[in-house]
Amino acid sequence: MSVHTIEITIDNLTVRLGYEEILSNLTLKLKGPSLIQIIGPNGAGKTTLFKAILGLIKPISGKITINGIDTTAKPDKVGNLVGYVPQLMPLDSHIPVTAWEVVLNSLLLHRRKFPRILAKKEEIEKVKRTLNLVDVPEDRWHKPFFELSGGERQRVLLARALVYDPKILLLDEPLSAVDPLGKVELAGIIGELAESKLILVTSHDPILLLPYTDQIILLNRSYYVIGKPEEILTVDVLRNVYGESAILLEEHVHISDEH
Repeated sequence: MSVHTIEITIDNLTVRLGYEEILSNLTLKLKGPSLIQIIGPNGAGKTTLFKAILGLIKPISGKITINGIDTTAKPDKVGNLVGYVPQLMPLDSHIPVTAWEVVLNSLLLHRRKFPRILAKKEEIEKVKRTLNLVDVPEDRWHKPFFELSGGERQRVLLARALVYDPKILLLDEPLSAVDPLGKVELAGIIGELAESKLILVTSHDPILLLPYTDQIILLNRSYYVIGKPEEILTVDVLRNVYGESAILLEEHVHISDEH
């Protein structure tokens, strides 16, 4: 697949959870390779949008296609096309799984044919390359996942999503629970990956990824707007979602440290 064919088309998507409408008539065409940030307040529908793209939610109307394939509510069709990094690792902290096992098991699960056990030599090499790609130190590979620092866990989760080489990555708050220096380093890794992949990132703070960002989607349920960072990150546009919480500071030092 050529990098020029990376595309997600969202056509008039409406999603309701219970009796509550979370997304309403959302229409977007997202092309890669590029990095697109999705910002908005808590409850704006950012994670719901990701779940819809992954085929995990059936919308009440609308359609999603990935590279021309209808993937609406069809997670089996999404398969190897999309890698996903959630905010929280869906594992019990008492499970003695190592960082290596988290990444290797992801690769084995994406095998096209059974059996999905016993890694081949080339698969072991792929896990090594991927962990090195996201700068996880080798002496951490066989440590229990939940004994790693927040930043190390985020890198392992990124490797977990990357190891089967999807052309699209969905990253849900990837810089959360990471120390300030780690945020900068991880932002750089994500920026490099966006040179060959379509990466969608949800964020409450777009600043660190801004140098690598091609577009920003400002989302708040039924309201959305997409554009270049300089078009979206203005007081007038942001106040449509954040109200008076959006303020202009002429000159300031920003430290992203909300973990």
